[in-house]
Amino acid sequence: MSPSSLPSTAPAPQTAPEAASERSAVLQATAPDLWLVRHGESTWNIAGLAQGHNDEAELTERGLRQAVAAAAQFGYRPVRAIYASDLRRAQQTAAEFAAVLGLPVHADPRLRERSLGIHEGNPHSTIGPSVTGLDDGLVVDPDTRPPAGESVRDLYQRAAAFCDDLAASLRETAGTGPAGPGGDVLVIAHGGTVRVLDAYIHGVPVDQMTWRPVDNATIVRIPEFGTQPRGGNR
Repeated sequence: MSPSSLPSTAPAPQTAPEAASERSAVLQATAPDLWLVRHGESTWNIAGLAQGHNDEAELTERGLRQAVAAAAQFGYRPVRAIYASDLRRAQQTAAEFAAVLGLPVHADPRLRERSLGIHEGNPHSTIGPSVTGLDDGLVVDPDTRPPAGESVRDLYQRAAAFCDDLAASLRETAGTGPAGPGGDVLVIAHGGTVRVLDAYIHGVPVDQMTWRPVDNATIVRIPEFGTQPRGGNR
């Protein structure tokens, strides 16, 4: 149809449900995917020691290979930003993604693993449910807090705060990132952080969470980040 043959009448005004549906469709079309990545194998992983906020551990040779292999999967994806825990094992993993993508790594302490306080550095086998609030793959008490450490709820709250800030930032800068509209976001963190972020983004409250294994260099895709319900009852 030529321009001169286009209808001259204005389109009928939308109803509120129609307008909301259209806004939702636009949001879903432009919302980025969020990729959650656990760091590669660390020296304390193979020693069976609780890491938490302790920053002595670093990636093993196998852990570095895992990080390289994970990063290589994103070489042809549009990625606008990389965020990572400020702990060494996460930063070493994130460095491999930065090298592939040519992007800086934004360090954020809210992405740290859960602090186990005085129990950090001890064998995992000596730290039971009365300390962790975790048992048989479940969160049995989200408020159990080891001395000088954090509860699962503490971890959930700070990860949720990061998530909310990230979603707000992406809304403010929609379409202006270096990758253009639809550029994805990478978050390199820890097993506990990946679990609580995934739960919060999908609307699972902390006291209804499971606590299943998350292997080193596991990658979790959250499609259309910002369009899912968020958790409650933090």
